[in-house]
Amino acid sequence: MAAFGTTTFGASSSTAAQYNPNKDAELVSPPTDSISSLHFSPTSNFLTVTSWDNQVRCYEVQPNGQSQPKAAFAHGAPVLCSAWSSDGSKVFSAGCDKEAKVWDLASNSQQTVAKHDAPIRHMHFFNNMLVTGSWDKTLKYWDLRQPNPLHTQTLPERVYGMDVRAPLLVVGLANRRIQIFHLSNPAVVVKELESPLKFQTRCITCFPDSTGYLVGSIEGRVAVHHVDDSLQSKNFTFKCHRDQANGDGIWAVNSIEFHPVHGTFVTAGSDGQYNFWDKDSKQRLKAMARGSLPIPCAAYNKEGSIYAYAACYDWSEGHAKHNPASAKNYVLLHQPQDTEVKSRSRQTSGRR
Repeated sequence: MAAFGTTTFGASSSTAAQYNPNKDAELVSPPTDSISSLHFSPTSNFLTVTSWDNQVRCYEVQPNGQSQPKAAFAHGAPVLCSAWSSDGSKVFSAGCDKEAKVWDLASNSQQTVAKHDAPIRHMHFFNNMLVTGSWDKTLKYWDLRQPNPLHTQTLPERVYGMDVRAPLLVVGLANRRIQIFHLSNPAVVVKELESPLKFQTRCITCFPDSTGYLVGSIEGRVAVHHVDDSLQSKNFTFKCHRDQANGDGIWAVNSIEFHPVHGTFVTAGSDGQYNFWDKDSKQRLKAMARGSLPIPCAAYNKEGSIYAYAACYDWSEGHAKHNPASAKNYVLLHQPQDTEVKSRSRQTSGRR
């Protein structure tokens, strides 16, 4: 990997204005192809970055935004997702080679722990179990001590979005259906419904208290949805990641992340912008400056003091907009401020 850099929060160079208008710190030695997922360790500021260049990379991020590449290994095909073990000692990854691998960081060894018949799009680790969601229209639950899945759940369509917040698992499918499971009985669909959004699902994120979930779609819209029927009156949708000056400027919502302390959330989209929101007061807390590159994925660290996001081409405008010779890939590190992430009372005015 390249030499270590010294970029810190607020110290980005003037040449970065287009892709980094918020002057966030840059992760050194980023991937050489589009970035598919970011995940922080649950115990430290180690960050995994997966990419279409087949690599899984691990970095150490300092509180001031400085970063250092620590290790990497390769899959046989593009990597689409990753997850950490609860103790932060292992990294799971999967993608287009149809296999999930576990990477023991202490021994720097890898082994295959799960297989599907098509690419694995999402994965989560919980209660010493790994769950994988694939384009082969299945969810599989794996006890890592056994070669075969404990349970295979057949789905009506491919997995496009998935999140776990025990005991809740929510999966969004290619046909816009959403299925909800309780992890105590993963073979039973607790609820199935059509997405509240009219177009393709891009991401799903469970509430911190497991009472509901957020859905983001390609239409620049987010749905706030509760599981319990008695709370359906609290459901709503809102528009975001749209270019108000251009009626055709509607962009996909690629990532939604809840702040681990304050419970507010941040959306990131193909428009190159990330915005902070409070679902309880139904207001936007802060709109950040829009960059020149799409944001395909993002993650908070465990304290919520660092928000990492990728800036690279996300294929939302197809092959014609991609130039391999000039394509750039970045991971940027934002230091959230209280005004961005702390809930506040909704301000009212005399205007109607």
